[in-house]
Amino acid sequence: MLNGEVAGTCALVKTDDNPLTFELSKMAVSPKAQGKKLGYLLGNTLIEKAKELNAEKLYLVTNSILVPAIKLYEKLGFMHTSVSNAEYDRADVQMEMILNK
Repeated sequence: MLNGEVAGTCALVKTDDNPLTFELSKMAVSPKAQGKKLGYLLGNTLIEKAKELNAEKLYLVTNSILVPAIKLYEKLGFMHTSVSNAEYDRADVQMEMILNK
């Protein structure tokens, strides 16, 4: 929330038990709130929550046209991997993060 309005949203979706894997999903920041580093804060919060849940891996899929989002994910520590079984038609980028136990 920012000034009483929703500024951003995000989700972790459990996708596999072995290794415990979550998808970083539905991350978005309102146009009014962009440029305030809220995406970075949301991303870090998701990473910390995944660690609390004992996740071993996080991944995400996105589209190459979303350059600012990809740069954010790289800054958070996600690494590019090959796209495998993307559930979204427009997904042409996949990234993952292996979490330390």
